Amino acid sequence: MTQPPLILASSSPRRRELLASLGIEYSIIKPEIDETQHDGEPPLAYVRRLSKEKAHAVAEQLQSQATILAADTVVILAADTIGIDGEGEILGKPADADEARAMLKRLRGRDHLVVTAFTLLKAGTESSNHTQDVQTRVTMRDYTDREIEDYIATGDPFDKAGSYAIQHPEFRPVADLSGSRTNVIGLPLDEVREALIEMGYKVAK
Repeated sequence: MTQPPLILASSSPRRRELLASLGIEYSIIKPEIDETQHDGEPPLAYVRRLSKEKAHAVAEQLQSQATILAADTVVILAADTIGIDGEGEILGKPADADEARAMLKRLRGRDHLVVTAFTLLKAGTESSNHTQDVQTRVTMRDYTDREIEDYIATGDPFDKAGSYAIQHPEFRPVADLSGSRTNVIGLPLDEVREALIEMGYKVAK
């Protein structure tokens, strides 16, 4: 039985690379949705909603059967640095160097939570087939102000939630983490692999 085409509803180069590592052929359609957080909407509800809306936005563009994979990642900074319940302040992508600097200083030497929600949706269905959020506890190292400035100068923070990439070879901002590393990059591979297998896809180990 031929498996239906897989579509990644994301333009993120990091998600493209991670999904490619599973050995599945896929195409890309960028979803166009309003990503504004609703008033009073908790971060976990917000990121799950976005993953569903992205999947449905792409499904509406299709004329044939396919499975859509959509994901959204947020950095949650809780006042008590616990935040397992998903309550806390979302640190999104910085608009400029000042915002990136402020975020990196707030994260320095602290724990925060990185949550990625992903949705797998079979086009033509009225509800999401699978939506799941994956949480990783991240501890940042005590980097210096000079390191922050050097990192900002690379331009890397500006398309990253929380203003950083765990995989950056020079900055290396993370001291420790508990959970999925690929989740922090943008797509929790183990969980996505299991979900795809359940939907009948042959996936590389």
